[in-house]
Amino acid sequence: MPARVLLRRAAARRQMGPAGAARGSLALVGFLGGMTLGVLLTSQQLYRHRRNLFSPRSYERLAALSYLRGQPSVETLRLLHDYVGWESRPLLRRRGFRLLRQLERTLD
Repeated sequence: MPARVLLRRAAARRQMGPAGAARGSLALVGFLGGMTLGVLLTSQQLYRHRRNLFSPRSYERLAALSYLRGQPSVETLRLLHDYVGWESRPLLRRRGFRLLRQLERTLD
């Protein structure tokens, strides 16, 4: 690399000084803040879907079942077992039962 280019880069770094460091710190704080917000929103979403499984609205229960299909865990299995016993609509009960059996096979 030519010496002139290296000198320009060094001069640019000196000119940045504390303002450049502040921008880097600000970017780091923004990144960490975004990550924290993402974690909070994700946990809130999980809670909402579990709560909606026992919603009075059938479309919310259907959405909750669809969401839980991608969450294979023992907790989900227990939740679905309770749901199948609680659900009054035959279509949703059958869907919950199929999902329950599928999760049992997956977790075995």
